[in-house]
Amino acid sequence: MAVQNKSRYIKFGIYIILIVLLNVAGLTLYLRADLTGNRVYSLSKVSRDVVSTLKEPLTINVFFTKNLPAPYNTVERYLKDLLEEYALSGNRYFNYRFYDVTSLEEGGSTRSSENQRLAADYGIQPVQIQAIEQDEVKIKKAYMGLAIVHGDMVEKVPTITSADGLEYKLTTAIMKANNKISALLKLEKPVEIKLYMSPSIREVAPYMGLNDLPELGNGINEIVTELNRTMYGKLSFSTVEPSGQDEIQALADDHGLMHLKWPDIPQSGVKAGSGVIGLVVDHGEQSMALPVLQVFRVPLFGTQYSLAAPEEIDEMISESVESLIGINESIGYLTGNGTLPLYGMPGSQVEPATSFVQLLSRSYSLKQVDLGESGIPEGLKTVVIAGPTGGFSDYELYQIDQALMRGTNLALFVDSFQEIMPQQGSPYGQMPQYVPNDTGLEKLLEHYGVRVNKSIVMDENCFTQRSSRQYGGGEQKIYYAPIIQNRNINGELAAMANIKSMVGLAMSPLEIDEKRLAEGNISAKRLFSSSDRSWEMRDNVSLNPMFIRPPAGEHELRSYPLAYMLEGSFPSYFADKPVPERPAAPDEAAGDSGETPAPKADLSGFEGTSTLASSARPGKLFLVASSHLLRNNVLDAEGQSPNSAFIMNVLDVLNGREDVALMRSKVLSFNPLNDPQAQTKIFIKSLNIVGLPVLVVGFGLLVLLRRHVRKSRIELMFSKRGES
Repeated sequence: MAVQNKSRYIKFGIYIILIVLLNVAGLTLYLRADLTGNRVYSLSKVSRDVVSTLKEPLTINVFFTKNLPAPYNTVERYLKDLLEEYALSGNRYFNYRFYDVTSLEEGGSTRSSENQRLAADYGIQPVQIQAIEQDEVKIKKAYMGLAIVHGDMVEKVPTITSADGLEYKLTTAIMKANNKISALLKLEKPVEIKLYMSPSIREVAPYMGLNDLPELGNGINEIVTELNRTMYGKLSFSTVEPSGQDEIQALADDHGLMHLKWPDIPQSGVKAGSGVIGLVVDHGEQSMALPVLQVFRVPLFGTQYSLAAPEEIDEMISESVESLIGINESIGYLTGNGTLPLYGMPGSQVEPATSFVQLLSRSYSLKQVDLGESGIPEGLKTVVIAGPTGGFSDYELYQIDQALMRGTNLALFVDSFQEIMPQQGSPYGQMPQYVPNDTGLEKLLEHYGVRVNKSIVMDENCFTQRSSRQYGGGEQKIYYAPIIQNRNINGELAAMANIKSMVGLAMSPLEIDEKRLAEGNISAKRLFSSSDRSWEMRDNVSLNPMFIRPPAGEHELRSYPLAYMLEGSFPSYFADKPVPERPAAPDEAAGDSGETPAPKADLSGFEGTSTLASSARPGKLFLVASSHLLRNNVLDAEGQSPNSAFIMNVLDVLNGREDVALMRSKVLSFNPLNDPQAQTKIFIKSLNIVGLPVLVVGFGLLVLLRRHVRKSRIELMFSKRGES
């Protein structure tokens, strides 16, 4: 017996030793499992890459008041876990530190005052929060922010009141502080800037009014030398003089460089010939062509040639380099042509898209583009065209077309109807009128293989507005504001991943031309569509919800595609057409002084073309037929809604940042439960009301039956023993 007890004690001691060893191993072997569907509590790949590729020390200083009430205490706990994840994935340059900024009245240390001053130096101020103490609601001040210090740069997140999207905020802030230094320092080879200029062009330059052309190479070399001072010497410049016809044609076809042709000039002994000129910024497999020579066909003046100004070349090179290596990416926004204004304008009845501007400015630099002035500059990966109401001239359409051919992606938010508001003095209650909106973009889109229908999609599954009591109360369905459900969202695409629900507004259906897309080898991916309880409002469009009724026939209800992403090598709309003439500006038509301009050399024999017949690089075109998705009543400036995440995800995908799009939309607030079908709802409801009680009763009957069988078996057993 003593031996048996001794054996038990030995086993118990071994178990204790094993438990201790497992706990010691757990302190060094970090293991955790994230069981959420979107990996909400795990770092995204882009976050791990950012902190693991740091080239200089980066420190995150966190200023949080201790013992915060719920729900803010969970934010601090989540932030600590998140920074620990960053530290595990980061290299030796990543550090973080929490500072106690609790006041002395709240139990803080004597160093709290110094920490508060440090927080103020970083621009982090306390915010007011509600706290329940002794059954009373009190307002107290608390610090909840952080500062990212990277070299001489400081990026701050002054207020962190929610854990939603915290990883996105941190990672984008780190990227903003780290991108420029890190991207330049990790370049193994310099960014090559090459000026292609055929020697024959120098001979005809004086006859084109380009006397400064021979010194163009020296001027660009000085610009590159100056830029190298701020880009760690990562730029190299060279001049290439292509002379063979095959080489000239190849450069014109591959990069869209200016291809000049001219006839004999007997009086100067210049023979007919051709040449190519342009600037190419090359890094790895990516390249961008910059037009240093521009050609204009101006009415009354004929063909005009001009060199880009030094400051323009400087800006084009900087933006191209930053775009190629991912520094301070810019997104172009088309102004003019009646597009949605970004900022308030005196006397305008259209509300500016201020929420879109604030949302975009967190990740990109917004560059306004005017087709009537400088056109679409090189170096932009994406240009947004939102709600144009004015017509585009052929020359403006040509600029948009050629930008797409050069690889600039387009994000189009177009309206099939133009809203005409009642004028002042109109009778009370007069509703806006909706007239078809024809801008000229329609023919470009149809040529690329997609068409916008002249109708508005109505959906029974829509946003419901609650009326106030003074108007009788109740609910009013807004049929032209469809709720996009999860089953109608293409979750396989990065732009839509983790987005389970959205709301639309005044959207038109889209149609794709399968034959034309197949001819151009262009892929068209549907992003989302309306529900199968939708219909079209075609004629006499009126968006007064009180007068909109669903159709009587079920055959009129079906789902409509509402957004597409097209990708491939697009065919140019102007491939077989002459280059449109640039409209003359008022000062060009009459001269700056109003006098008749001096006669110039006859350039009618010159021929200069830079039209790309098809995409030099595959491009992307996003299309949704509603500019209302960018308006303030749909977007929120903080980026918390699924609509805001969708817009930013689309722009990220167009800019080649799919990993950032996945990170942004993985928060829990974007994951509502799937909306089941009506039959499924009825089945679940019936199961809860009737099925569960029936199951309980059935289980009870089975228990009674089992007891009865057991009782009968026992009785039978004892009866047999009695007989024996």
